[in-house]
Amino acid sequence: MFRRLLPVLLLVILPCALHAQREKLPPDDLDWVEKNFPDAKKSNTGIRYIEIEHGSGETAKRGDMVSMLYIGRFINGDSFDQRIDTNNPFKFRLGRGKVIQAWDQIIQLMRPGDKWLVIIPPELGYGTHGQPPRIPPDTTLVFTMQLLAVERE
Repeated sequence: MFRRLLPVLLLVILPCALHAQREKLPPDDLDWVEKNFPDAKKSNTGIRYIEIEHGSGETAKRGDMVSMLYIGRFINGDSFDQRIDTNNPFKFRLGRGKVIQAWDQIIQLMRPGDKWLVIIPPELGYGTHGQPPRIPPDTTLVFTMQLLAVERE
């Protein structure tokens, strides 16, 4: 009898277990995201994003020098960092670990001119350590990001 029930149990339990493993947002933050941004897309690594403005051209790639504007916020709306001056954008080489892991991942989906709202799970942001005193441990981050330019290596 148990042998007959085992496949059924696996079919019921396994998808639930796999879903739980893939979700990286804390439960309260997930509820907030699903309530406020039900149409947000989800990357294969758990980053949620909404396309606000569409750019054109090729997506950014590892090794490219990218120029960005951004505002970083917590879920409560408080801002913790920003770079919004088009004459002084934030520039860095993509995929070299110069920024949080989520940025290196999500910017590779963007094209010059794209402006996105990006919701980053703690483990792809500043993780369990945070970045004291500005960013507490295990904090979900919300960025408005605009990719201004991509320069190939």
